[in-house]
Amino acid sequence: MTLPEPILVTGAAGFIGYHLCERLLQEGFSVFGVDNLNAYYDVRLKEARLKRLEKYPSFSFHRIDIAETEVIMDFFSKTRPEIVVHLAAQAGVRYSITHPHTYIDSNLKGFLNILEGCRHSQVKHLVFASSSSVYGANTRFPFSVHDNVDHPISLYAATKKANELMAHTYAALYGIPSTGLRFFTVYGPWGRPDMALFIFTRAILEGSPIDIYNYGEMKRDFTYIDDIIEGVIRVMGKFPSPNPDWTGMCPDPASSFAPYRIYNIGNNSPVDLLTFIECLEKNLGKVAKKNLLPMQPGDVPVTCADVSDLMAEIGFRPSTPIEEGIKRFVDWYLDFYGIAP
Repeated sequence: MTLPEPILVTGAAGFIGYHLCERLLQEGFSVFGVDNLNAYYDVRLKEARLKRLEKYPSFSFHRIDIAETEVIMDFFSKTRPEIVVHLAAQAGVRYSITHPHTYIDSNLKGFLNILEGCRHSQVKHLVFASSSSVYGANTRFPFSVHDNVDHPISLYAATKKANELMAHTYAALYGIPSTGLRFFTVYGPWGRPDMALFIFTRAILEGSPIDIYNYGEMKRDFTYIDDIIEGVIRVMGKFPSPNPDWTGMCPDPASSFAPYRIYNIGNNSPVDLLTFIECLEKNLGKVAKKNLLPMQPGDVPVTCADVSDLMAEIGFRPSTPIEEGIKRFVDWYLDFYGIAP
């Protein structure tokens, strides 16, 4: 694939950011990586990811907090990226309930700074991370990008919805081609320690109980990291254009009169949480001690992605089965932490 360079990836030391940078670098692209290396989870894991990226001469890392307006604007003016993939954000639904102000600084102010940087640098395509959490109280499945998503049930989800609106505004006002990607429960090697797969693996190996919410009556559209990265890279090369059929009389949330587009990236195959745990138990060779609990605030019982637009317009859909994805994660986890299988 031919893409204009250089490419800026924010959140480069994060789970998805690291994998995207590595794939781009392997394909010979020049990449600027930005991350503030905050302590939301173990910084050593982020540093280990970065160490693997820094062996590539075409990778340049910059430790920057995107909420620092003058710093990020100066960075844009000096580097002049052609494509920006914005993945930096304060993640976590439950953390947003206890630390709300953190999400305003990173996910709103930080995103505004990215938009301003793109505007003044005349970026050719902004691809940014949204989230399946924007579907909130929606109960029509599978979740469609053409449905209204005005009822978030966590501040994290609200900031991701706000990002979509902000990006649309800049696409409309300044013609910045912008594509938002709603990721569905991403998992795999080098994953985030605050995610269920990581937490469950550690606990099962330690013989500690795992907390299972809604008494196990949960389904998630688990999406393997390699599928996510393939989708992102294909989207990077698909610059959005105005939808000629868009009308304000019946506004489509997924497209616009402006160069703006929204896609789901999910496996389109929800898995029962208990089935997910059984697969993990099989790969670890140990049975989990289960602590069944009621639903947590801000959580939803089911996620399921409608990826028909991604298939029709990008020519791709995630397909890695959960059995294969979990095996790859467990193999990585045991190796990274030096645990004998």
